[in-house]
Amino acid sequence: MNTTFSFKSEVIQEWVDYNGHMNDAAYASVFSCAVDSLMEFFGLTKEVIENEKYTLFTLETHLCYLNEAHLGEELHVNLQLLDVDSKRLHVFFTMKNTNEVVISTSEQMLMGMDQEIGKPAPFLPHVNDNINHVWKNHQLKEKPKQAGRVIGIKKK
Repeated sequence: MNTTFSFKSEVIQEWVDYNGHMNDAAYASVFSCAVDSLMEFFGLTKEVIENEKYTLFTLETHLCYLNEAHLGEELHVNLQLLDVDSKRLHVFFTMKNTNEVVISTSEQMLMGMDQEIGKPAPFLPHVNDNINHVWKNHQLKEKPKQAGRVIGIKKK
């Protein structure tokens, strides 16, 4: 299995706001689509979700808006796993343009869910294997500077 996840999108007209660049909600939408793609990357295909009644839920998200994205601009979202356990993924997505400029980041906590009982559950075995394969390559990476940020006004 490949350990490098990447998702590609393009800024469409519906995402451009009155400021002439991508609306803040569209950033969240791109990262949400990246989560869907990540699920498939780990083996949670539409068929597996339907047959096994198992999926991932997003529990928390922290977005950082670092640069503007404009109409027609190609966006690339990459993944770094920050931590994992038997049913949770602490992920960090970085959105860049084709010039490798970081546009935005999204730190998220994802939880494996048994849809039949509506409760958290350990990852399916094949999904867990795929996650652990990626985790082995990510656990020694340096933590991104935006990871773990707290919102607040700095006092002097």
